[in-house]
Amino acid sequence: MKDYIIIGAGQSGLAIAYYLSKQKANYLLVDANAEIGAPWLKRWDSLKLFTPSEFNSLPGLKFPHKKGHYADKYEVADYLKKYVSKFNIPVEFNQKITSLKKENGVFTLKSETATFEAKNVIIATGPFHKPFTPNCHTKISKDVLQIHSEHYKSPDQLQEGATLVVGAGDSGVQILNEVSKTNRTVYFSGNTDIVSLPQEFLGKTLWWWFSKTGFLSANKYSWIGKKLSNSGQPVIGTDVKTLFKKENITCVGRTIDANEEAIIFEKQKVNDIKNIVWATGFKPNFNWIDGIELDEHHYPKNYRGVSDMEGLFFVGLPWLYTRGSATLGGVKKDAKYLCNYISKKEKDSHK
Repeated sequence: MKDYIIIGAGQSGLAIAYYLSKQKANYLLVDANAEIGAPWLKRWDSLKLFTPSEFNSLPGLKFPHKKGHYADKYEVADYLKKYVSKFNIPVEFNQKITSLKKENGVFTLKSETATFEAKNVIIATGPFHKPFTPNCHTKISKDVLQIHSEHYKSPDQLQEGATLVVGAGDSGVQILNEVSKTNRTVYFSGNTDIVSLPQEFLGKTLWWWFSKTGFLSANKYSWIGKKLSNSGQPVIGTDVKTLFKKENITCVGRTIDANEEAIIFEKQKVNDIKNIVWATGFKPNFNWIDGIELDEHHYPKNYRGVSDMEGLFFVGLPWLYTRGSATLGGVKKDAKYLCNYISKKEKDSHK
């Protein structure tokens, strides 16, 4: 029996583990992967953070690169491994929790191979659970190679011939940019009216300006926070207007339907596509938690990570409290708040 079990050994789980360690709490971290940093290492090879090093530190350990450096996925994974080693964080790997239930004041967590018990559970599985692909993907010929961005590594995976990239977020734009450099015909499906921001402005990083203007600290319950959380996420570091003007890129609007080799878009029908990269995001999945209430976006109802279920907490969700809540450098504020809340509750219960 543990006082706390943290589910998920990414940046959110490690940040909360750091604060629990400082409180000398009896806790364990369980993770579905075989090693620390695995979700980062699974992403595409050329991935770069759009936050500079000085904004990427977890509590207690500075991100080990010079100011203004934009780390790749290998550097992030290496940093997380060093973090676990430095603070001697206990992790059980290869434990994908498939059910969580509370009975008689005790949480029971089950994986395929083990059962765990805890008085409190902190879920730090992040916002990316089930890859989302539009239903029409099942109507496309098997001769067309289809990859979700979760499994995309590099253009070397692709067949010869025209490639479609679907999705107007950071992933979609970065992958579109990379694939377009192979000089093949590339189609882009998605919103082209994207706000894109440079990584640096007037000699300062964009994130320096964000921190100075309060963009990162506005909470989701404030007027500005409500506006920001309901608006589209800007693309950072890629000039999308210039990208969309490249000779080998054709913007075709939303993907409407498909019939074997023919794929129908808002603007035209295309028959020569040999590859599709679906950068269409993920859907949350919290169905394995018994008795939890979800909001309209299918995330657990909570206030700053404190759920309606006594002893169940969340960290690392998008807009848990601010825009930075699900980021490498931003999660520490939520983790600290949550640990302070838990510590105060413990002290009050012993009075």
